[in-house]
Amino acid sequence: MRFYALLFLVILTCLYLTVAQGSYEDCCLKYVKRVRPSVKGMVRSYRKQQLDGGCNIPAIVFSMKRGRVFCADPKQIWVRHLMKRTDNMARSFRG
Repeated sequence: MRFYALLFLVILTCLYLTVAQGSYEDCCLKYVKRVRPSVKGMVRSYRKQQLDGGCNIPAIVFSMKRGRVFCADPKQIWVRHLMKRTDNMARSFRG
């Protein structure tokens, strides 16, 4: 009986770890150092990644055409300029 209880706990632990790993998929784990100007021209939007849960670094996640993404350090000057440019493009598109 103890063997089955132990086996059951081991199986539950494995299932828990499998489910927990799935929650970290959408986090940036490192930054790109720089991007080519042609890549900057393909950026369509961005979102801010905060420090919470499994996301252990603050980042700006840029989305490009065709769904590709890259992560950048929000402290970098080129990142702030690209965010501003993206905001201006979105504003001019709307109005």
